[in-house]
Amino acid sequence: MQQPIQNESQFVVDLLTTLRAGGFSPRAWWNFILHSWDMSLATAKQHPTLTRSWLRVTLIIGTLTLGILLATIFVEGAGATLRLLPGLLFCVAWQQSDLFWHLGLNRRSTAEAPVYQTVGLANTFTWLRALGASYLLARIVGGLPSASTLALGVFLFGVATDILDGQVARLSKTQSKLGQIADGEADFCLYLALTIILLQNGVLPLWLGLVMVLRFVLPLLAALTSYFLFAQPVRFGSTVWGKYAGLAQSLYFFVLLAPPSLTFLTHIVNMPLLVITIALLIIAPLAQIVANLRH
Repeated sequence: MQQPIQNESQFVVDLLTTLRAGGFSPRAWWNFILHSWDMSLATAKQHPTLTRSWLRVTLIIGTLTLGILLATIFVEGAGATLRLLPGLLFCVAWQQSDLFWHLGLNRRSTAEAPVYQTVGLANTFTWLRALGASYLLARIVGGLPSASTLALGVFLFGVATDILDGQVARLSKTQSKLGQIADGEADFCLYLALTIILLQNGVLPLWLGLVMVLRFVLPLLAALTSYFLFAQPVRFGSTVWGKYAGLAQSLYFFVLLAPPSLTFLTHIVNMPLLVITIALLIIAPLAQIVANLRH
């Protein structure tokens, strides 16, 4: 199993080099996507057990998506459900396609590591967090208002799955490149959705929302520049500063979304926590960019 993985890595580098040589033209992009899809299909054929695991996870996510739609009909009516439906289906379809596309990364970061034959519980927790983010983003796209209580519930669910996926991966020794990438994508989508909802509800000023989004966007742009322009591997691993920033941002979101009964406490910690969060949100992307350059 080692040789195909090594060939896969070289194949990706060759694809990126060809894309750059083609001047990133539409034809070059089409060939890049087509050959990437062919590589994903080849990975699926080489690992049928892993493919069946992907189907099981897709079935779980699909069932939960149906449950969300039924709950929306019951609570908010058919009109709200129809407004939610397109965005939610798009996000879920993208989410599961993205998982299939990157099945070959379901292994440790070293080229010699074998591919795990199941998606695994840790990655499933990550995809559940992504489903929560997809639900909030679909509400935003559909023009549905999201109360702070609803956003807080999804946020706490996201925090719980974020803790669980890391713990399960470490305990089961199934850390993978797939998990690193998926964790970053799920966090970005969840925090983006929460930021937009807080902006819509008039709780968060625009400048602070932009700072929070840039925490994810700046390292991503730096990594993608390295990936596409220089055919270098993209490093999605977190830094110590990134973890501190994530913790501070999570606590600040909790303060903003906290129920009125906790106002006496949130009023005290709001300003000190805001200062700490802003400082870390500035430091974290810079540290990530430096880490990518060193890598």
